[in-house]
Amino acid sequence: MGRKSHKPPLHLVPPAPAAEDAPPRTLGHHGASLWNRIMCEYDIADAGGRELLALACQQLDRAEALKAQIDAEGEVIQTRNGPKDHPALRHELAARAFIAKTLHRLGLNVEPLRPNPGRPGGHGTGWMPPQ
Repeated sequence: MGRKSHKPPLHLVPPAPAAEDAPPRTLGHHGASLWNRIMCEYDIADAGGRELLALACQQLDRAEALKAQIDAEGEVIQTRNGPKDHPALRHELAARAFIAKTLHRLGLNVEPLRPNPGRPGGHGTGWMPPQ
């Protein structure tokens, strides 16, 4: 009558991240996290936008490294002439300012588009019939 098939069962394979979603260069932990979060919410397809985002991510890695150094050595250091601000403070601030400015230039300071219209938030808001 009918022959039984002896095929192995199918297994689902998780999708591999697309090569086009990968950053153009190696990023550290904080930069890679920012890259992944932004690429999940926004569609940045042009080379210029991707390069700007990569630069912002690199600066985030640098800012976090400077923060760790400042945290280890203290925000104020002692010199021959008395206490002074840690020299890396201005570099950390400049890196974070670059990140904010770059994300703003990319237009990432607005709510990302959603694939479908959503419902207003909050449960029990709006008109309720009298009880």
